[in-house]
Amino acid sequence: MYRKVDDFLASWKGESESTQKVLDAITQESLNQSVADGHRTIGRLVWHIITTLPEMGNRTGLKITGPNPESKPPAKIEDMRKAYSDSAASLAEQVRANWDDDALIVEDDMYGETWPRGKTLAALQAHEVHHRGQLTVLMRQAGVVVPGIYGPSKEEWSNYNMPAPEV
Repeated sequence: MYRKVDDFLASWKGESESTQKVLDAITQESLNQSVADGHRTIGRLVWHIITTLPEMGNRTGLKITGPNPESKPPAKIEDMRKAYSDSAASLAEQVRANWDDDALIVEDDMYGETWPRGKTLAALQAHEVHHRGQLTVLMRQAGVVVPGIYGPSKEEWSNYNMPAPEV
């Protein structure tokens, strides 16, 4: 749970940049990759990450710019990248402009429960990181090179003149 707006904003900056980095690596051809029939595709998972920002954020009284959670994903990855960038920036702008540290203990109805806003921000970020991890697995299955997030990816070790760790 976040107790300081500045702590959330600093963390969100890094995590949203990491998500954008993953989205930038996704290819148009990989959008239909799923782990198995009947499961979310890369395109659907990306859209879920994007639409959750306004869906969750707006439950707290913020006015997050973004697509309707019930909308269908656009056909082009470029449109999804832009939608994410706009929504992620809107979340940060809305928190910065409308909340102070005391606002993070205000409670809102979240899915039949009452959550402090600091918890909502933590849950929103954890939700995104969780699904970003799923995306990287699907990207590998689709043959897309995964960018490093918290360290180099397998393909990036050579940039450090080091062999990739053994599997």
